[in-house]
Amino acid sequence: MLMFLFLVVALAVVVGAVTLAVVGGGETAVLPDAAPERLQDPLPPDRPVDRGDVESLRFPVAARGYRMSDVDDALTRLGAELAERDARIADLESALAGAQAATRTTLDKPVQGSEQ
Repeated sequence: MLMFLFLVVALAVVVGAVTLAVVGGGETAVLPDAAPERLQDPLPPDRPVDRGDVESLRFPVAARGYRMSDVDDALTRLGAELAERDARIADLESALAGAQAATRTTLDKPVQGSEQ
């Protein structure tokens, strides 16, 4: 019986100490709020993204996976750059096709003053 009484008193002391620590923390809480993890090395804003930037991109882990805003920002940036590169490739292919057509028409024209 004495052991049981000792365990009940010890349990009451532990519960009381934890309650006072959590509730009565005052200005200095026992567990301060953790600063949210942010993306350490975002994609470079001053130059186009290259393969190394994408390979080194690591998102901080949040409560349920990754922070959606960090992932959304990275995907938006990558999508915009891919669209810009696709447009540039289409322009260059169009210019190349025009130059090739002009070269063909120049080569196909008979030279004046020569007879065949």
